[in-house]
Amino acid sequence: MPVVKVPHASLYWKLDGRDDAPALILLNSIGTDMGLWDAALPYLREHFALLRIDTRGHGASTAEPGDYTLQLLAEDVLAAADAAGLSHFSLAGVSLGGMIGMELALNSPDRLHKLALICTSATMDPASWNDRIAKVRTEGMAAIADLAMGRFLSEAFLAGNPAVYETVRRNFISMDAEAYAGCGAAIRDMDLSNRISRIACPTLVVTGSRDSSTPYEGHGDYLVAQIPGASHCPLGAAHLAPLEAPAALAGLLVSFLEG
Repeated sequence: MPVVKVPHASLYWKLDGRDDAPALILLNSIGTDMGLWDAALPYLREHFALLRIDTRGHGASTAEPGDYTLQLLAEDVLAAADAAGLSHFSLAGVSLGGMIGMELALNSPDRLHKLALICTSATMDPASWNDRIAKVRTEGMAAIADLAMGRFLSEAFLAGNPAVYETVRRNFISMDAEAYAGCGAAIRDMDLSNRISRIACPTLVVTGSRDSSTPYEGHGDYLVAQIPGASHCPLGAAHLAPLEAPAALAGLLVSFLEG
């Protein structure tokens, strides 16, 4: 199993697709692992060398307790890219993954070709995230499972895909509560809103029409307005777009990244 050691953590990463194709890094949301992208892989493998990374403390990646920062999580991505032999790449990130992508675009612009921001934001309510972090640290992951799942996937998707819903919920409840809290601190404390106007790479903003966490209004629209030249594509999905609309999302990514 490919693992890279970084300060206070071990990161699991995996390569898929074609070795001779352009590199694309796929990042997951908080509370999920690289399996978030499984359903989209058949539509992406022929186009890219795909690097997936379990975020610090998620999936098969381990991490010591503490409050993490977006800068730390962006450095994790670079460490995994180096371990995989990728000097330059594009990046598609969902939710927290998109936030990490913006931080990386600001701090390491020489590494990044294009950026796809999926169901994400440059600003979230710090007070609500502080409450969520405290609840997880005192009561465990089950205490916020209903809240998270109500935003992750739409009722329409649940009705037709109960096994997928149950799998996501099971994995969510079983994850390391301290690692979730650590990544939650990175969201709570992020400082992106006044900086993203300096992102220089071509950027695509994808928003979900059923996403109640980071809808276009108040989140996606701000990204489009602040990031120079950013384009926007709506998608019929809730927050976990790669699960709810994998083919449509992959089509948007291929068109943007190969265009």
